[in-house]
Amino acid sequence: MTISSKIDPFTLEIVKDSLLAVGDEMFVALARTSMSPIIYEVLDYASGLTDAKGNLLTQGNGVTGFIGMLTFMVKETLNKYPGDQLKPGDIIIINDPYQGGGSHLSDVGLVMPIFYEGEIIAFSANKAHWTEVGGKDPGSFTNDSVDIFQEGLQFSCLKLFDEGKVNEALIEIIRSNVRFPDLSLGDMWAQIAALRTGDRRLQELCEKHSKETILAAIDYLLDHGEEMARQELKELPKGTFYAEDFIDTDGLGNGPFPIKVKVTITDDEFVCDFRGSSPQVLGPVNCSYTGLVSAVRTIFLAITNPAQDVNDGVFRPLTVIVDPKSIMSAERPVPVSNYFETLLGSLDLVWKAMAPHLPNRLTAGQFLSVCAVTLSGTHQDTGEPFLIVEPSVGGWGASNRKDGESGQFCIADGETYNVPVEVAETRYGVMLDEYSLRQDGNGAGAGKYIGGKGVIRSYRALSDGQAVTATFGRNKFLPWGIANGRDGSPNEFCVIKADGETDGPYGVYPRYKLNTNDVVRLMTGTGGGYGDPKERPAVQVAMDVKNDYFTVEEAREHFLVEVDPETFDYKELPGR
Repeated sequence: MTISSKIDPFTLEIVKDSLLAVGDEMFVALARTSMSPIIYEVLDYASGLTDAKGNLLTQGNGVTGFIGMLTFMVKETLNKYPGDQLKPGDIIIINDPYQGGGSHLSDVGLVMPIFYEGEIIAFSANKAHWTEVGGKDPGSFTNDSVDIFQEGLQFSCLKLFDEGKVNEALIEIIRSNVRFPDLSLGDMWAQIAALRTGDRRLQELCEKHSKETILAAIDYLLDHGEEMARQELKELPKGTFYAEDFIDTDGLGNGPFPIKVKVTITDDEFVCDFRGSSPQVLGPVNCSYTGLVSAVRTIFLAITNPAQDVNDGVFRPLTVIVDPKSIMSAERPVPVSNYFETLLGSLDLVWKAMAPHLPNRLTAGQFLSVCAVTLSGTHQDTGEPFLIVEPSVGGWGASNRKDGESGQFCIADGETYNVPVEVAETRYGVMLDEYSLRQDGNGAGAGKYIGGKGVIRSYRALSDGQAVTATFGRNKFLPWGIANGRDGSPNEFCVIKADGETDGPYGVYPRYKLNTNDVVRLMTGTGGGYGDPKERPAVQVAMDVKNDYFTVEEAREHFLVEVDPETFDYKELPGR
């Protein structure tokens, strides 16, 4: 008989929900105390608790792509500090992408063992995108690095605090090697505050319910997650499903790079086999195995039970297989700063393989890129350096019952946000000329249900000597439609010079120089359509034209509907 079976189910449920609440409080604490807009506005971070073995118990997420990365951070900590080498008051710092960090160096993880009565009962952990960790370019993640050493400081699972005493030498190394030390160190202290919140709350739960009850509730939480996942797994179509696609470029002009997956679903297992995909590449789109697992966990949740609270029990039926040193299981010292493009591509393969078989759960293809932008320069009023670091929104694919969502972040960015226009114009040396939905003009995303629209976001430089680095993946291979729905449009950007000359469009470009009144125009993709465009009601097509989703010409060519541009009266053309 297990300990959990001796405890009444009401107490187990109360403690389970209390653990979830601890994760939520940690998440809020970090946002409220951080220094950087990329954290407190965008929410580019994750926080949560694991059990004493590193199994995830609860995770508060801004970035969906971080699902599972806390687990790997804690397990690497246990691997490096076995036995009694971890003490109360220790805090570990880790961003090594190959050994538990999982993403890129900018995403800095902190891990804190939680002791009760002299025993580690859990870990408090978080992972947040620092504005700066050094490296050759402002913002640290760049699209033309050739090895990991160009991308910033590497924290290979080091003790930031040793029994409560801060490692001052490490703090000084950080302060001396990042361009915005107040922001980076301020965010570090915010992460520490969140860790200590988790520690304090879990100890309070032990005091209230006893350590034995908490440990029993942890086992119950993980087993409950597994049971829920296996119930959903039984409802999925069984068999083997395939998909292939490409990663556009490595940032150095090489590519495209083929990627593939074989998804095998039984009553007991969900296996994703990526063997045969491209080997790791020269440029920084390589993704570690940890990143791959996090990607697959994200789409696994979407397929099985999107409303399920995340813990490691949920993923017990999931297996991820890949060749060593592939583009999605990279090994030191290849660069990884734009790992997110391959993470998203890997996730999309599973999505693409399963979407035709799960029409009530999965949509057509989305714009599928972080569309990351870093813009640096000197503020025109203060003379101080500034740095914009942000993702971009775009269009999601249509489903079999509704149009796609417009102006949303990609799936791996989850519940993140743009930096508000007012904040950007106040803190940075730019003016936002435009922030609007994109009209493609070529029928992109047309269907019975149309793909969501991408956006246009234009930054006007207000000082000379600014530089923008943009990584807009899914520039060559478009978001895919389903059931005769049209593909979406590419992610791209151009620069409109002060003299009116336009340069571009580009997908990936490092450090494009901007001077006063130059405008960088960022354009994200429209999602794929679902179903034959001729089946879209003509009255809805007329409304689409009125709303500037499609032009009169697009309505005629792709939907076979003639729309009057003045009155928006319409008539159906032969062939509908």
